[in-house]
Amino acid sequence: MFGFIKKGLSKTVGAIREVLPEKVIKIDKESLEEILLESDVPYEIVEEMIYYLPPQDTVKRADVKHVMKAYFIYKTEEKSQDKPFVDLVIGVNGAGKTTTIAKMANNYKKSGKKVMLGASDTFRAAAIEQLRRWAEKLDVPIVYTQQDHDPSAVAFDTISSASAKKFDNVIIDTAGRLHNHTNLSNELKKIVRICAKAKDGAPHRKILVLDGTQGNSAINQAKSFHEIVGVDAIIITKLDGTAKGGALFGVARELKLPIIYVGVGEGKDDLVEFKPDEFIDVILDSIFVS
Repeated sequence: MFGFIKKGLSKTVGAIREVLPEKVIKIDKESLEEILLESDVPYEIVEEMIYYLPPQDTVKRADVKHVMKAYFIYKTEEKSQDKPFVDLVIGVNGAGKTTTIAKMANNYKKSGKKVMLGASDTFRAAAIEQLRRWAEKLDVPIVYTQQDHDPSAVAFDTISSASAKKFDNVIIDTAGRLHNHTNLSNELKKIVRICAKAKDGAPHRKILVLDGTQGNSAINQAKSFHEIVGVDAIIITKLDGTAKGGALFGVARELKLPIIYVGVGEGKDDLVEFKPDEFIDVILDSIFVS
């Protein structure tokens, strides 16, 4: 697992190495500030981190880690024991949502769960076909319809079918919505309502997929989604393709939501559980002598 996180942060580590070519035992606050900003940690959070460090001009690894850990205090709530457990996955086009759903399905299947997919992104025919191909590749069932059909009906049918067949998990895709599109926002709210009609308590978890390459610019987008449907958890994709790994501090702090997974590659196994200690240690390993 540590190797996966290290792989995902390779570009962020590279950016740090450009600022600080050699590792240190202690680091001065000015250099630390430059490193954090280069990694796309929001300016306000950088200033806050520096403020809460010990008053000395130079600080040790343990000092920095203690402060960094405070930004990941938001825990994932205990998952409902209801079956099927329904994940509703939302996010804008291009964030890697459909691929992330496939990776989630693969993770569930590897843990011995029976999982069914619902292709409720009926806005784009390509999205339906992409999820169908993944379902075939992973050998998991999928409920889908034609382009422009009612996405809420697909969600209802998926949950109903999974309930009747006693499946453990359902993952429902949705159209890639821009948060300022009122009609699409209303459609998303309708999907949530219809899920609850198909099964009490569904969707059990509303997951927002954010593109890691967008860095801090994704935060306002995420806030808008949260206002629309009440997001429960975050997945960060494409972490391996960006030097903006520090943006995760801003995402966690501003949204006050847990980051549950990060995408660190294109393969079906490249969705790994986000563990703050491991994430922080990879960053600190690039700064401090072990």
